[in-house]
Amino acid sequence: MINTLGAWASSWLQAGFLEEIPEITPIPIPGLQELSGKLLGWAKWTLMLAGVLGLMICGGMMILGRRNRSSTAVDGAVGIPWVIGGLTVGAIATFVVGVALPD
Repeated sequence: MINTLGAWASSWLQAGFLEEIPEITPIPIPGLQELSGKLLGWAKWTLMLAGVLGLMICGGMMILGRRNRSSTAVDGAVGIPWVIGGLTVGAIATFVVGVALPD
């Protein structure tokens, strides 16, 4: 299967079909560049607020579940990596998009 796929891709490259794809540079839509910056700023602020609230809620669950409600404490502790993971994805989003779609 892989050999067949490799042979197919090789034949396309040798035929020159993939060389005809032009390089396209992104051009902002007139009037939307300022709005998109504002929307991204709001999204970043919302992500920061959600991260702080998420960590505070996880900490509160751990505090409240300390005595006689250990499952609540465990749920709070398990939520911390999810909050940090979400913050990490939000923080590297522009980098990932920039690598996937270079100028």
